[in-house]
Amino acid sequence: MNRRPALGITATAVVHPAGHGTPALWDAVSQGRTGLHPNDLSWCELPCWIGTVPGVDDASLAAHLGAWDCRSHRLAWLALQDATFRRAVAAAVTKHGAHRVGVVLGTSTSGIQSTEAAYAERRATGQWPPAFDYRRTHSVDALCRFTEEVLGLLGPMTAISTACSSSAKVFLTAQRWLDAGLIDAAVVGGADSLCLSTLHGFDSLQLLSNEVCRPYDLERKGISIGEAAGFALLERTPAPVLYSGGGESSDAWHMSTPHPEGEGAQASMRMALQAAGLAPADVGYLNAHGTATPINDRSEAAAIAAVFGAHRVPVSSTKGVTGHTLGAAGIVEAIVTAQAIEHQALPPSANWSTPDPALDVNLVTQPAAVRMRHAISNSFGFGGSNCTLVFSLSA
Repeated sequence: MNRRPALGITATAVVHPAGHGTPALWDAVSQGRTGLHPNDLSWCELPCWIGTVPGVDDASLAAHLGAWDCRSHRLAWLALQDATFRRAVAAAVTKHGAHRVGVVLGTSTSGIQSTEAAYAERRATGQWPPAFDYRRTHSVDALCRFTEEVLGLLGPMTAISTACSSSAKVFLTAQRWLDAGLIDAAVVGGADSLCLSTLHGFDSLQLLSNEVCRPYDLERKGISIGEAAGFALLERTPAPVLYSGGGESSDAWHMSTPHPEGEGAQASMRMALQAAGLAPADVGYLNAHGTATPINDRSEAAAIAAVFGAHRVPVSSTKGVTGHTLGAAGIVEAIVTAQAIEHQALPPSANWSTPDPALDVNLVTQPAAVRMRHAISNSFGFGGSNCTLVFSLSA
C-alpha cells in the first residue's frame, strides 16, 4: 500500500460532559476528572450514570435556524460557537471556495430525542406537534445539512452511521475525497445526544452500569452514556498534529458482542499502521475504545496484545471522563489523542482502581509525561464495524 500524505488538523471544536472546548476536554482527561453524574433527566427514570453537556437544555439556535432545533443540533451549535474553529473554516472557504470544503459527519441516532417527544405528544393528544420537522431534525443527513448551513459551506457532504465508530470513519472518507480531488478541505466530526432509545436500548442489553463506568477495571459493570459534538478541519497544510492514516474492518461476529480475540479490532489496527507506514513499536499511546463492559474490554485487550506484543504500548480509555458518547465518540477521542501528542502526555483511565489480571495491557492509571511521535485511537461499533485512526506529531 502506498502511504498517503498526512493531513493537517488545523482546528478543532468540541463540547462534552466535562465542559466546552478542546482545552476543557484536555484539562479533564489529562487529570482523569470525570464529567459523569447520576441520572437526573426528568424524562428518563433509569438508575444509571450519564454525561450531559453543560448548557444544552438552555441553548438557543439563531432565529433563522429555528426549524433545525433538536438536542443533537444544539450540541453541534454549541461546538460551532468556537471562534477559532469558525475562523479556520472561513479561511479555508476564502482559499478554496465554499464548494470545495466537504462535510463528513457521524451520528448513531441523530435527533431521535425530538421524535421520541413527538410520539409522546401524539399518544397524549392524537396530533403531531406542529413544529416537528423530521427532515431537519431526525433524518441521518440533517446534521450535515445543519452544519453546512451554520458554516456557509456548499461542498459535498455525507453522514456516516456505524454506531460507535461513526465519527471515526469520517476521517477515512474525507481522506478518500481529498485523494480523489473532490474537495480541498474537510470538516469532519459528529454529534450524538442522550435519548430514551439509547439509554433503554443499552439497558435492555444489560450493558448499562448503575454506577460510574470503570474502563479496564476488575469491577467494571458496563457503560455510562454521554453526549457530545465535535469537529475537526482537515487540510493539506502543516499543523502541530497530523492525521496520518486509518484502518477499517468488519468482523460481523455478533450484533452487539465483539469477537473474543478481537479479530476485527486487530485487522483495523494493523491496516491503520500500514496506512501510516508505521510499525507497532512506533506508537507511543493508544486511546482504547474501552467501554467498561466486561466483554468489550477483554476483547480489545486481547487484540492490543496480539498487535503490539512485547512493545507494551501505553493504553487508556477516556470514557470514564466523557462517558460513551456513541456516534460522537470517534471525534471526541480523536481530539483527545491529538491533544495527547501535542502536550506529550498520557491521560489516565478515569475511575480505575483495581487491576484485572485477565487484561494484558499496559494501562495508564496516573497522568504521565512522555515523548512520542505517533498515537492511535480505536472506535468499534455494533456488528463489528471497527475503525482505528493514527495521529502524528508534525516533523
